[in-house]
Amino acid sequence: DRIMDASLEALSEVNDVGPVVAQSIRTFFDQPHNREVVEQLRACGVTWEEGEPAERAPQPLAGKTFVLTGTFPTLKREDAKALLEAAGAKVAGSVSKKTDYVVAGTDAGSKLDKANELGVAVLDEAGMLALLDSLT
Repeated sequence: DRIMDASLEALSEVNDVGPVVAQSIRTFFDQPHNREVVEQLRACGVTWEEGEPAERAPQPLAGKTFVLTGTFPTLKREDAKALLEAAGAKVAGSVSKKTDYVVAGTDAGSKLDKANELGVAVLDEAGMLALLDSLT
């Protein structure tokens, strides 16, 4: 019910939901037929638990974009990505002028070159972990 009745602004506050997705959700639930389908599912016994929204953890890196490249000494790339995203960062696949940090391991290659060309701050794994530690 909360999703069906949520405003564009409320939907946009959800992690990874931008204005296009928020508008699509809003348009979908604004159509009476789609609300009827939800009611028919409920009438057939389909249920789902609705609880209170989870409390949001602090997101000190919200609005910051990171790119990971190369091989890290102790972390798998997925683990590094998870740590950054847990702190609110967006992890992108390519370097652009909108990138705030590149975390470079060994054999970093063209992403590191692009970061240096654009003047993007470059960290190694230890620097990334130190940055994350300094936020807590």
